[in-house]
Amino acid sequence: MAQYDVIIIGGGPGGYNAAIRAGQLGMKVACVEKRVTLGGTCLNVGCMPSKALLHASELYAAANTEFAKLGIEVTPRLNLPQMMAQKAESVTALTKGIEFLFKKNKADWIKGAAKIVGAGKVEVTAEDGSTTILEARNIVIATGSEPSSLPGVTVDQLRIVDSTGALTLPEVPGHLVVIGAGIIGLELGSVWRRLGAKVTVVEYLDRISPGMDAEVAKTFQRVLTKQGISFKLGSKVTGAKTTKKGVSLTCEPVGGGPVETIDADYVLLAIGRRPYTDGLGLESVGIQTDKRGFIPTDHFKTSAPGVWATGDVILGPMLAHKAEEDAVACIELIAGKYAHVDYNLVPSVVYTAPEVAWVGKTEEQLKDESRTYKTGKFPFSANSRAKINHETDGFVKILADATTDEVLGVHMIGPQVGEMIGEYCVAMAFRAASEDVARVCHPHPTRSEALRQAAMGVEGWTMQA
Repeated sequence: MAQYDVIIIGGGPGGYNAAIRAGQLGMKVACVEKRVTLGGTCLNVGCMPSKALLHASELYAAANTEFAKLGIEVTPRLNLPQMMAQKAESVTALTKGIEFLFKKNKADWIKGAAKIVGAGKVEVTAEDGSTTILEARNIVIATGSEPSSLPGVTVDQLRIVDSTGALTLPEVPGHLVVIGAGIIGLELGSVWRRLGAKVTVVEYLDRISPGMDAEVAKTFQRVLTKQGISFKLGSKVTGAKTTKKGVSLTCEPVGGGPVETIDADYVLLAIGRRPYTDGLGLESVGIQTDKRGFIPTDHFKTSAPGVWATGDVILGPMLAHKAEEDAVACIELIAGKYAHVDYNLVPSVVYTAPEVAWVGKTEEQLKDESRTYKTGKFPFSANSRAKINHETDGFVKILADATTDEVLGVHMIGPQVGEMIGEYCVAMAFRAASEDVARVCHPHPTRSEALRQAAMGVEGWTMQA
């Protein structure tokens, strides 16, 4: 049997970061991954390919609607196969980069499906059916998540697709119906809307983007509506049947009412994700998941000695960068080092145009906790760079403790705010006050000035109109 210090099950952001960090710390490490490439959902069929399409579709939409205002006269023509090809090329480059990092840090990539078969033992089944037993002092489960299902809606990846299928549609839909108004559904819906599809979003709740600050979500919906996306909120999908021409979807008001039928060319099911733990052999070491499928942990330790879990299979935000933080912390704990992840400081970003980004508490959470707070807010319509670039939708909002002025939450909607939220992640990690940010010089003219102006607004001394 091959002997290791650590065996990691899963080669996504959590898995490959854990393997690389273990190698850096001098451990003998193996990462078992059943895909033909490393990178997991994020690199292969999630974060990276979706951002490639978001970027390309944004440029296409700008060429259609914005270039003329800037004195650039063009008539763009969509080449969907080439758009898909450049997406694939980018993904290949990224996955090859992970392979390089494995070799550089002496981490073994074991290709196959892993199953825990006892204390310290992992069975790997290769594509040809052959099996190998690996042994290790520590096993890290980093298998990620998969799209959630919905009764009455069967994903066939032809007409009814999940997030993976939505990245490879063979044509621009005449009408795309998105079930779920979360991050994934809104991002992919935006891609196909920009490329010419009619897009209708059906959401069970009476608002979009659950978990997002309510004021930001309201503005976000208004902007997306202006871009041509239609919303049916408070609606429950009861079924979807494929036809010769597409999909016939039925829904009804959550509070009761008549059933409505919506005809679509394609339906995207995007109601969230669930932990992927099927076939891992958790029972062989006495691990039981909770009622939602998550593996209970205490500082990444499971109930089984020597077995750890990170990323989407444990509680916390289901985000790639959270999985990366978990991975490094878990490996450092295994190595006997101090490690900690503050989930309150894990930022979220929606990569639409405009983008939405936030970190920390929402106003709704602070009110539920009966905390007193102050608010500073600054619109991009008053930001010089945003004005010049004709990108004035949105604002930055800072929530600070009413007594100590410590920043408790930051919420932004605007141009490329995903690139700016990191400033407040650092500030909040050091428990900065809003005044600390307000008194730091920011370059002019930049969009980042809006971050400072919002902080200045907490005490009422904003200086730009």
